[in-house]
Amino acid sequence: MSPSPVAPGEERGYIIPVGGAEAKAHDSPILRRFVKLAGGRQARIAIIPTASLMADTGRRYEGVFREIGAGQAEALAFEERKDCGESDELTKLDQATGVFLTGGNQLRLATILGGTPVAKKLRLMSAAGVPVAGTSAGAAFLSEHMIAHGDEGASPRAGSVTLSPGLGLTNRVVIDQHFRQRDRLGRLLTALAYNPFAIGLGLDEDTAAFIAPDNTVEVVGSGAITVIDPAGLEFSSMDQASRNEPVCMLGIKLHILIPGATFNLHTREANAGQVASGKG
Repeated sequence: MSPSPVAPGEERGYIIPVGGAEAKAHDSPILRRFVKLAGGRQARIAIIPTASLMADTGRRYEGVFREIGAGQAEALAFEERKDCGESDELTKLDQATGVFLTGGNQLRLATILGGTPVAKKLRLMSAAGVPVAGTSAGAAFLSEHMIAHGDEGASPRAGSVTLSPGLGLTNRVVIDQHFRQRDRLGRLLTALAYNPFAIGLGLDEDTAAFIAPDNTVEVVGSGAITVIDPAGLEFSSMDQASRNEPVCMLGIKLHILIPGATFNLHTREANAGQVASGKG
């Protein structure tokens, strides 16, 4: 799914993938900044817990966002595809000033929300300036190309990753979560070897990429983001490798961003920013 076009004179909303296991206390920098972007005390946060099989996931995030200072926070019941055309829930979603997709299983998000009025509305809302965040599975689902599942490990291996269409708020990145904690460098490299157009964002836990309307990625949280830029890829053996064989990739550029550093998805330039000035 491709992003909805932004109307002349308007700006797309922030896209905020979170690597999972984010701090949820009052001093959480990730969730507090998301609430601020959504309007602070006037924020109306729509929580979509579809990825989770835990019945209390939506209620827990309602409490977290209210504690942080959001004016309203409500979980919407999109548990099956038939729910995604329910007019009352769609009206509540349409009134939201910020949307948050919880963790769980990203394939539940793709198979339940994909191709429904909910997915279309989320793309339109993002294009109209509404910030949309997702944690863990919710983060993976935000982009056009989604890692459905894959093997862990440091090396890319043929056939070790399955891709699926995602929500389509951006087509510039492929996102992987719990990155350092679950040793997922190899599977993100494999996903990029299939199609080196996109940029890989590997998000550590309790770490978020705040993707601004100008396509600048800013790191917020306690960990790092691994940026894999395949624009200079000179050679890939993906087309020759048999299943589970390692893949040769030459010319890949890799950046490690910590809070204070930025990366521009359009120019593909990394900047140490506040880190270099000692303010990170």
